Amino acid sequence: MHFTNLAIQLLGYATLVSLASASRATVGDVHKRAVNATTSPIAPKVFIISMFPPEAAVWYHIPEFDLLAKNVTVPGFSPLFPDAHCTANGEICQLITGESEINAAVTISSLVFSRLFDLTTTYFLIGGIAGVNPEVATLGSVTFARFAVQVALQYEFDAREIPSNFTSGYVPQGSTNPAEYPQSIYGTEVFEVNDALRKLAVGFAQSAALNDSADAVIYRANYKSSALYNAGSLAPSVVECDVATSDVYYSGTLLSEAFSNTTKLFTNGTGLYCTTAQEDNATLEALLRGAINNLTDFSRIIIMRTASDFDRPFPGEAAITNLFYANQGGFEPALQNIYLAGIKVVEGILVGWEDIYEQGVKPTNYIGDIFGTLGGTPDYGPGSMFNDNPVVLRRGVKGARRKRNVPIPR
Repeated sequence: MHFTNLAIQLLGYATLVSLASASRATVGDVHKRAVNATTSPIAPKVFIISMFPPEAAVWYHIPEFDLLAKNVTVPGFSPLFPDAHCTANGEICQLITGESEINAAVTISSLVFSRLFDLTTTYFLIGGIAGVNPEVATLGSVTFARFAVQVALQYEFDAREIPSNFTSGYVPQGSTNPAEYPQSIYGTEVFEVNDALRKLAVGFAQSAALNDSADAVIYRANYKSSALYNAGSLAPSVVECDVATSDVYYSGTLLSEAFSNTTKLFTNGTGLYCTTAQEDNATLEALLRGAINNLTDFSRIIIMRTASDFDRPFPGEAAITNLFYANQGGFEPALQNIYLAGIKVVEGILVGWEDIYEQGVKPTNYIGDIFGTLGGTPDYGPGSMFNDNPVVLRRGVKGARRKRNVPIPR
């Protein structure tokens, strides 16, 4: 989760509890309508995944539907956000995971394995804000990812202590230099989702009139000074590009370039590093484990991130200024564009449910994790390791440190 600057970040955290309370107290008695158990599971057509309250709030009190009509308390959800919210007919639902990978993994796992929902035909719309790479997109842009890459799942050295021939302090696990593919694979490094579905979602979103701000217009103009950052100087648009997941809230040109290289490396050159977030690989792993148990359909996932702030400064600006002090002006437009673009996606799925979406959109690409857990052969990494069999991790020893190790074909 990335914000425009530290002041806005602190404001977001300061309002977290009050917004969470408001979401449970809307219309005065929302908890009186909360559902702790249902006689039959709710089977949503679309489930919106928000990461923190401002992302969720843009879906409340909208003219298209009432997400607070039915509120379901789900065991295992965050104590701050214990309820899933649904329309009266249960066709559309929404939750807040809480920020960071651990919160996302626990919340989505709790949802998937809850008996309160039937998610076998549900489309999941991950809709949140993110940092953005000015080489690819700009403040307020709406991005749709094919790949989610866990870029910080690596060895790390302080940059002041790296060898002169290293391009970064990050080295893939099991490897000995930044450019070597990871030799020790955990399974969550890369996920690939349904590209045919992504393109349909992009088509829906492109019909939206996106929000912008005067401050964002002023700030992004600073990136015109570099031809490399031309995309960052343009008005918001809908872009197909990929998301990096890291619990570490990083910022600056060197780290951003390093993780752009990681994205290319981990996806065998296919991925395009664009947005930065803290939850997506964790969410996808939970949904994949649901798919293994026939509880979710991994081909029905859309990753939509809107750009709230640049991941690096413009030429001549200090990295610390970009992160802590600059008024980038992207936070509010990014939030509004979650709704403005997202509602087009939701409505597109509902309108086309009987003709297209009920039976599903057949993937034209590999979908799943780096292991090939759901079957098929990944177009990145070492290739399929387990097909449809359970993942078995082999123990290896390197020096005095034990590590989980998956053999890499030579």
